[in-house]
Amino acid sequence: MYARPCDTIGRAGDHERDWHEGIQMATTEHAPSAVASPFGPTEVASYHRDGYVIARGLLSMREVLEIRRETTRLHDDHLDLPGCFHRSPVGEGADPLAAWPRMMHPHRQSAVLMDFLVHPRVGAALQALLGEAPIATQSMFYWKPPGARGQALHQDNFYLKVHPGTCIAAWAAIDPASQRNGALNVVPGSHAMDLFCPEEADPDVSFTREFVPVPAGLEAVPVDLDAGDVLFFGGNVIHGSEPNRTVGDFRRAFICHYVGESARELSRWYRPIYRFDGTEVEIGDATGGGPCGDVGAAGPH
Repeated sequence: MYARPCDTIGRAGDHERDWHEGIQMATTEHAPSAVASPFGPTEVASYHRDGYVIARGLLSMREVLEIRRETTRLHDDHLDLPGCFHRSPVGEGADPLAAWPRMMHPHRQSAVLMDFLVHPRVGAALQALLGEAPIATQSMFYWKPPGARGQALHQDNFYLKVHPGTCIAAWAAIDPASQRNGALNVVPGSHAMDLFCPEEADPDVSFTREFVPVPAGLEAVPVDLDAGDVLFFGGNVIHGSEPNRTVGDFRRAFICHYVGESARELSRWYRPIYRFDGTEVEIGDATGGGPCGDVGAAGPH
């Protein structure tokens, strides 16, 4: 029998205390005038040094549950949601990802998830890291069910093709993420390198095709997260995940990509894009070849 995700918080520490704190935060968390960046100068410097930084508890427990419930509703209500996902009935087939595929651009299907794409606290964090106003380009939701393959090491801007500059990801843990259930690995320092032309990934351990080896002198490090933590990392950072080797733990994540307002080009797969006030932004299509010449990504990341 296939497992289904659990709606308990699963956060380290005092669960009851965290839940009540989440309820109290909900009265002010969406008021832009009340939002300050979670990052000070030390965290911003760390991001520019390593290419990534974590905002612990950026999403409240109430918000985590809201994302869980909304994505579960989309999943349970549809076998086929064009442009977002196509799935098999739960319990059919050998590959758990057939029943629990990632959702592409779920904010286009849900006002709730659109609100989280342009969440004020995420926006404040991005403003501090980018040094300019952020523009929202993409959302994804990963279920990562027990037994699911991981995603080989890769670089996001290979797909988004942002120019000038690069993109930035906000990777929100909706379940606790550990190395057992396939948490993310990142390669500190790789953000300062160019994009690499990927090699072929091992399909037995990765559901995606592209693989970027760790450059000489660098190493991949694990990033364990609690539900509600958000990992921010730059578009050139090499990152990926191993399979979920547990028998009953999902590793759900809501992942969004952003660019700075100074960006002038973006891959055509990411339209429309939005300011954090919800208004649409026009930007040019990416031109020219990437690190593989004229061969590039055939669709959104």
